[in-house]
Amino acid sequence: METVLPLPFLVSVAIPPGLAKLDGLNREEVSILASPFLEATPKILDKLSRFFKRHSSEFHAHIDATTLDSTDDVYALLDGGARTAFVAPESLSQYAELGARVLPAVSKLDLSAASEHGLLIKDFDPTAANVDKFAEEARAKKLKVLYLKPVLEVAIDQFIQVAQKCNAIPILPSTGLTTDKSDSSKLLLSKVIATYWKSDRADGLIPTVVTDVHGIALGLAYTSEESILEALRTQTGVYQSRKRGLWVKGATSGDTQELVRIALDCDNDTLKFVVQQKGRFCHLEQFGCFGELTGIARLEQTLKSRKESAPAGSYTARLFSDEKLLRAKIMEEAEELCDAKTPQEIAFEAADLIYFALTRAVGAGVGVADIAASLDAKGLKVKRRTGDAKGKWAEKEGIKPSAPAAPAKPVEAEKPKSDRIVMQRIDSANATEAELLETLKRPSQKSPDAILKIVTPIIDDVRKNGDKAVLSYTHKFEKATSLTSPVLKAPFPKELMELSPETIKAIDVSFENIRKFHAAQKDDKTLQVETMPGVVCSRFSRPIERVGLYVPGGTAVLPSTALMLGVPAMVAGCKKIVLASPPRADGSVTPEIVYAAHKVGAESIVLAGGAQAVAAMAYGTESVSKVDKILGPGNQFVTAAKMHVSNDTNAGVSIDMPAGPSEVLVIADKDANPAFVASDLLSQAEHGVDSQVILIAVDLTEEQLKAIEDEVHNQALALPRVDIVRGSIAHSVSVLVKTIDEAMRISNEYAPEHLILQIKDAPKVVDLVMNAGSVFIGEWTPESVGDYSAGVNHSLPTYGFAKQYSGVNLGSFQKHITSSNLTAEGLRNVGGAVMQLAKVEELEAHRRAVEIRIKHMDGQK
Repeated sequence: METVLPLPFLVSVAIPPGLAKLDGLNREEVSILASPFLEATPKILDKLSRFFKRHSSEFHAHIDATTLDSTDDVYALLDGGARTAFVAPESLSQYAELGARVLPAVSKLDLSAASEHGLLIKDFDPTAANVDKFAEEARAKKLKVLYLKPVLEVAIDQFIQVAQKCNAIPILPSTGLTTDKSDSSKLLLSKVIATYWKSDRADGLIPTVVTDVHGIALGLAYTSEESILEALRTQTGVYQSRKRGLWVKGATSGDTQELVRIALDCDNDTLKFVVQQKGRFCHLEQFGCFGELTGIARLEQTLKSRKESAPAGSYTARLFSDEKLLRAKIMEEAEELCDAKTPQEIAFEAADLIYFALTRAVGAGVGVADIAASLDAKGLKVKRRTGDAKGKWAEKEGIKPSAPAAPAKPVEAEKPKSDRIVMQRIDSANATEAELLETLKRPSQKSPDAILKIVTPIIDDVRKNGDKAVLSYTHKFEKATSLTSPVLKAPFPKELMELSPETIKAIDVSFENIRKFHAAQKDDKTLQVETMPGVVCSRFSRPIERVGLYVPGGTAVLPSTALMLGVPAMVAGCKKIVLASPPRADGSVTPEIVYAAHKVGAESIVLAGGAQAVAAMAYGTESVSKVDKILGPGNQFVTAAKMHVSNDTNAGVSIDMPAGPSEVLVIADKDANPAFVASDLLSQAEHGVDSQVILIAVDLTEEQLKAIEDEVHNQALALPRVDIVRGSIAHSVSVLVKTIDEAMRISNEYAPEHLILQIKDAPKVVDLVMNAGSVFIGEWTPESVGDYSAGVNHSLPTYGFAKQYSGVNLGSFQKHITSSNLTAEGLRNVGGAVMQLAKVEELEAHRRAVEIRIKHMDGQK
């Protein structure tokens, strides 16, 4: 299990460590492990608040916040220092801006409830009959992180084994762990840690990097299961000597260590001991085995030494004793730093300021580690200050603080008051335009800058290292470590396309309908216009020669996307069609996608996903063909990668459109069937918690609107992905309007990916549609027919981009070329205008290109 946690497990405690006596592990032992799991309830919120004020930097706490009703309470816990909070899936959308800091939690074996960042499953029973099947599904799902919290009275060793099979982080009850060898009723903590580490040594010892609290490496030692148990029990530096057995650091020299934290590295083959070192670590006359301290750590050591026994007349001793002098020097050096200009001056003045600031800190008993902990705590804040300068300092720099007027309280959408799965309501007649648009805002997505920081290094790596880089990312992200080539070339083996007759028929029917509709879009005839006598302008289409089609995959099966992209490319006549789809863990691609690739005549399938697949197609590698255009949907990272390569002139590649979470807008009047309306809303809500569905109710009574809401609730409860639906519906809206015209005005402003017209005389209203990806007309046209088999394309603009972009169509795989053909008469007719405009723009060569020809004609007379 790969994890960024200090250790690949959490330890659950009933009450925050330090606020009560713990059964099993004590407070110090939990502190060394660093990652407690706590259950937040309204009754202990004050205790948790006090706990985080004192220990936020000491503990990487994970909080079960599913019983908290207030989002403010969850924000306060995260602001106070909790690393991760777990909430009910239906509440997740309220924390979208916090990303991986907030994860969904469920109490059943339902992996579909996971967000892109992970999932917690509570009340997990490792003895349940369906655990093996769940473990297989969990490994295939490849969640970013899966936490498992067991039922009460669980056998911890058995639970750990099952969690490892699930590739999950187990949450172990502290009451079942101990460091006391005589307590046979509990599992030794040392045995748990040793379960996860990997040693390639014959004696089973594991290398241990020892650092001080600043993160400075002191030296290398070795650890055994016996030595780590003693280290945990005594909270001191105890190691395993390869010659002398247990080695208690400082037992003879007096240079002892207080054990602060332990951690395993990312490969679980090296331990790290973080210690408070007394004296020095090395047997030579130096602080650590790699040499003396430098920089700020060395300054801190010097200041502490001066504080204890400063030489007579020492300037530092004077600073410790003269508070006013120290205060004056800090302000003096701060001003000199602000006035510094060159890099050398800034470095010099910053060093002076750090010296005096650290003198102030050490004088008050504050060390660099305390300052670092405070910085880390600030980095965990989720509530941001305005950052304005304070009074006298602002005045000194000429900054005039202005208190902003309190904004008028907007009309808010009416939110549901129960656990029913029901959309918010807003009446357009009682809301301003600004309030209506605010309510219809899509769920926020991760900052583009943050995503680019992740995808850009991947793109650069693939561009530089080709196949090797693509394979390494496929091994890392898809766990397909058996792959030795990143490409599957056509012709594809029949055994990779073994499907049931029913599936083959469904794909063939969809293929033919998509082909018919896109073939009808062909414009084989050259457009030709004589704009004036002798001047003929033409336009003709040609296929884009090489196209790359991104098909999301991995554990999902999406042959429909392969068809929606591949069939138009085939119809357009693209010479080279390259598909890219992430493989499964065994290195294979789903047979449905291979069959679709075969049907459309694809040259190859790139066995990769994400930014690495986009980069491989954009730049080409030893095995992956470079393409001229990349099309297809994907998550935020795929979209960011597509945008990035399309802006790189060296790539010479274009893309179809930006993409976002799926969405639908349904316009329904009193003639609409409530069950049909609800089913259309839910068909998009089940895509993900960041999907949004909008209902525009045209002149419906309360009874008619409630009938739709009842259908939404009842149908949702019957869906396997009900928890995801809850999350989506939580930020979805019903808008009440009086007329069709008002409904269409709002729809065109929203510009939905899918627009469904469940209204009387629906075909007549299509003329009012200005902005939409695809329109579904009338009660017998569910959106799902467009997703699969009707013939229209399902790769559509989302997030309001339907105002500027079309969905994928035949034209997406073509470019239009224009031509001009002039006779001598034609050049005479248009030449005067050309020469005059060239003269106005001062482009003399342009003007002469016409003039020379006309003079040549005149000379032949």
